[in-house]
Amino acid sequence: MKKIEVYDPALCCSTGVCGTTVDAALVSFAADADWARKNGAKVERFNLSQQPLAFAKNPTVKLFLERSGQDSLPLLLLDGEIALAGRYLTRSELARWIGVANADGGSQEKLSESPIMAAATADGSCCSPQKGCC
Repeated sequence: MKKIEVYDPALCCSTGVCGTTVDAALVSFAADADWARKNGAKVERFNLSQQPLAFAKNPTVKLFLERSGQDSLPLLLLDGEIALAGRYLTRSELARWIGVANADGGSQEKLSESPIMAAATADGSCCSPQKGCC
């Protein structure tokens, strides 16, 4: 099971989907994170304004913030390693990270364990675990 940790900037609530002005990226990512959980991923989110200790206790996140500052958030870790910073994943990227072939909620066929092969087949190229690459 893939573990995705999301270190959000300071938001008004745990997902940022509150208040009168809501960022569409936050709405999309909240739905996509729920989708990923339903497809076997462990997704944890940490809000800088509500959980600052989570940022301070994680050496990777702490060093990232010292180097890049909080304006570089969100920070996404995949299995404990920095995988993306400065924006949220799209559903198709998230599907590739967790190894789900169809990001539209259809077939939940698992991709090859190879991240390169998984990325290639998720993009619709001629590569596949069965055929290799052409």
